[in-house]
Amino acid sequence: MAEREPHKETRRPVAIVTGASRGIGRAIALELASLGYDLAVNRVQQKPPQTQKEIEALGTLCEFVQGNIDKAEDRARIVASTRSRFGRCDMLVNNAGAAPSKRMDILEASEASFDRVMGINLKGPYFLTQLVANWMIEQKKQFAEREFRIVNIGSVSAYASSPSRGEYCVSKAGLRMMTRLYADRLAEYNIGVFEISPGIIATDMTSAVKDKYDKLIAEGLSPTKRWGQPEDVAKVVGIIAEGKLDFSTGAVIDVDGGFHFKRL
Repeated sequence: MAEREPHKETRRPVAIVTGASRGIGRAIALELASLGYDLAVNRVQQKPPQTQKEIEALGTLCEFVQGNIDKAEDRARIVASTRSRFGRCDMLVNNAGAAPSKRMDILEASEASFDRVMGINLKGPYFLTQLVANWMIEQKKQFAEREFRIVNIGSVSAYASSPSRGEYCVSKAGLRMMTRLYADRLAEYNIGVFEISPGIIATDMTSAVKDKYDKLIAEGLSPTKRWGQPEDVAKVVGIIAEGKLDFSTGAVIDVDGGFHFKRL
């Protein structure tokens, strides 16, 4: 297991992955570790995730930072801890997200639920990206040869209506514009910004509606008649991390079995 010690500057690239304790975030963290990245992983709970041990078992350094990205002080701590441990950040993956605690008709949904979901899914990534982007610009000026990338994990809910979880849909639609805004602003520094748009992925978030989606998938909701897996999303993050899409900044990459296209 990798020894935890402070590093002024690591020679390996470093990625911050939020919400990395399970599901898509865990798969992304392990994919990046397999590609030679050291990791700073985040989760809300104070106990370090099993993901940290799995990453370190691969011989990769991993810093765990507890925090809720909805809170400014926690976002600052994520960046400060990464800077203190590794001295650099080459990639940010905004993965942390939340569904409404209870699905409610848009005619009845509460402001409290709206504020919670928007804070975690949009405000948090928006301002965490601001912090990291400014740090990346600082690094780029010092190390012009380095490549920096930001990936936002969106959703088909950015365009597919679900009136029983309207706040989630609005948050993901906002994340899509956020991707374009940062891609535009950071292009002059050659910092690529991308969005991955997963479809129905087998995670804890979708487990509560498994029977519903089993039926919809079997009936042809998407051309590819299977659930997506967290590794399907992680592989695309890996492709971005390897620099194979660097001329595609601002792109939205669908990982949904074809759900996004219209059929007759």
